[in-house]
Amino acid sequence: MEHTVLVVDDEKDILRLLEYNLEKEGLKVYTAANGMDAIEMAKKVQPQLILLDVMLPDIDGIEVCERLRKQGQFIDTFILFLSARGEDYSQVAGYRAGGDDYIVKPIRMKVLVHKIKALLDRIQEAVHPEGDTNHVQLDVERYSIKKNGEECIIPKKEFELLSYLMSTPDKVFRREEILNDVWGHAHVNDRTIDVHVRKLRERFGSSIIRTVKGVGYRYMG
Repeated sequence: MEHTVLVVDDEKDILRLLEYNLEKEGLKVYTAANGMDAIEMAKKVQPQLILLDVMLPDIDGIEVCERLRKQGQFIDTFILFLSARGEDYSQVAGYRAGGDDYIVKPIRMKVLVHKIKALLDRIQEAVHPEGDTNHVQLDVERYSIKKNGEECIIPKKEFELLSYLMSTPDKVFRREEILNDVWGHAHVNDRTIDVHVRKLRERFGSSIIRTVKGVGYRYMG
């Protein structure tokens, strides 16, 4: 399976360097030099992963990420921010926008390539899972899950979300229902659900939870 990566940066030297190194690893690489072109290119090529510079000449990378996450086809796309700014508030903004990771420049190329390949390997595992991916059992008291008989400890909110969806298999839960029943009065938004669903799919296979576009999610028991 050939993986597709979109690299977005307004510095031509960095763009060429990233393109060269990623293509050397056997990845199909597309590039864009500004935010609007990045959105259009993403719609066209449907990349599995996007390397996205925060500082762009038109709209910044944070807004690009937010716009993409609002569209159903990019909910599971890995988005890694690139930035010369390493302040905590800048990184927090990236994660809140729906980013999966935040990489501070100057780029350590070997580390970046290793990280990208590790993320893309998760897609391969989800496409070709071992055994019956959807065979999971919940242990409510221990906040743990058994996948094909093997125990897996996951974060509390991921467990609560999966438990909630599994409570009525094949029912489509609306996003507002999920926010209200799983997160209660916490100040979170729709992207919080998307991030947690993505993490569950990474752990248990892409087919465990189905996205019903414009409505919500359902557990495929």
